[in-house]
Amino acid sequence: MADYVVAIDQGTTSTRAIIFDKSGSIVSTGQLEHEQIFPKAGWVEHNPVEIWNNTREVIGQALSKADLTRHDIAAVGITNQRETAVVWDKNTGEPVYNAIVWQDTRTQPIVDRLAADGGTERFKQIVGLPLATYFSGTKIVWILENVEGARERAEAGDLLFGTTDTWVLWNLTGGPDGGVHATDVTNASRTLFMDLETLSWRDDILEVFGVPKSMLPEIKSSSEVYGEVESSSLLREVPVAGILGDQQAATFGQAAFDPGESKNTYGTGNFLIFNTGEEIVHSKNGLLTTLGYKLGDEAPHYALEGSIAVTGSLVQWLRDNLGIISSAPEIEELAKTVEDNGGAYFVPAFSGLFAPYWRADARGALVGLTRYVNKGHIARAVLEATAFQTREVLDAVNADSGVDLTELKVDGGMIANNLLMQFQADIIGVPVVRPVVAETTALGAAYAAGLAVGFWENLDDLRKNWQEDRRWEPKMEEAERERQLRLWKKAVTKTFDWVDDDVRNA
Repeated sequence: MADYVVAIDQGTTSTRAIIFDKSGSIVSTGQLEHEQIFPKAGWVEHNPVEIWNNTREVIGQALSKADLTRHDIAAVGITNQRETAVVWDKNTGEPVYNAIVWQDTRTQPIVDRLAADGGTERFKQIVGLPLATYFSGTKIVWILENVEGARERAEAGDLLFGTTDTWVLWNLTGGPDGGVHATDVTNASRTLFMDLETLSWRDDILEVFGVPKSMLPEIKSSSEVYGEVESSSLLREVPVAGILGDQQAATFGQAAFDPGESKNTYGTGNFLIFNTGEEIVHSKNGLLTTLGYKLGDEAPHYALEGSIAVTGSLVQWLRDNLGIISSAPEIEELAKTVEDNGGAYFVPAFSGLFAPYWRADARGALVGLTRYVNKGHIARAVLEATAFQTREVLDAVNADSGVDLTELKVDGGMIANNLLMQFQADIIGVPVVRPVVAETTALGAAYAAGLAVGFWENLDDLRKNWQEDRRWEPKMEEAERERQLRLWKKAVTKTFDWVDDDVRNA
């Protein structure tokens, strides 16, 4: 009998396969990092072939560690870095270029060109998103315009596009030999091409972008059987039955199924998602309108999202670029060597500022420096930057929804940092709650797949699995909270208007 579900979590820095049992507990994990490629300032790429090879290997690792075979697995779910774009040849399976990662800013001239007629909110009422380098649509355009022969091959029907869920699904189900070319509504909603109401590709927008519709995957729900794993895989004949973009998957894994429920994920970036139910809410405060999930033939659930580009990756930057720490967990101990930030504020606008500002012209700034400031203060400022950015997004969610959040459910790698979690509670003024199973992204994908094949019966089954691990109550005085926020907002303004054309093109 199949007693487990496998989730493939294709993330920004690594690919994991995690096996879950019926209680939502982790049975085993396989994980491999992939190379972060930086050809130029502002360019971020991944090798799709490396990602696919790693996917196959981590599946083997997870099965081996748990001493399981395909006969023990009821279904496979996929979750992924959402806006990262892969374009490949459908006949050979070979990518025409590296995957262009969601953090990449090279497409700003394309954004400017498209925004010349109607501004950055030209399509926002239809797709829920402003024109920005963040989304995958402009990345496809860049590949078609800059990779030799790509446009001709695309117009001939030979090239396929997908975010990394689609790339993994296509290869997992056979690749050039009958691979399923599909995505789910959550990933489709991050392209700039999907109509939020009809859940279908908009021909008029594709025409403006110059992207052939033949490249695009079929849009499906987040929970249904898309196909079976191909015959040479360790998971052969197991149904692939769930797909959710990583942030929606984390929300699903937190059992935030109902309107008003939310979560905040602390990963490479931070992403706060607020469930608005079956209602499409258009933000007036710099948030994105996106799909939350869609289960089979049921009505779609929508969400507001606050996307922050740089949080966990700022800790990596401190480690890899400056060498102030040798491993990410060390930052908490270094930050504890001081009582506060010493007056230093770090605004990590490395890829511009995302929500709620959407300022592509911004770049990172470390301000308030004096001779007093040491590396402990800088470490603390790095952690506090994550909490300050989350506070600003939370303020936008409260304004758009008209309902103040009473607690914040959190997940992701950084929630192991107790100093950060306490400061987060302090600066937002409401409790922060960590679940027992912190791997909520993979868990959400497992849930979506398991629901599709009857492994779990309904959402109530999943709600019963959620358990609280720890809660942080705010301790900061209101006057100090307001002082800190005032200084943070002043620091943010120092990052504006940095990128001129000669800087962007250098």
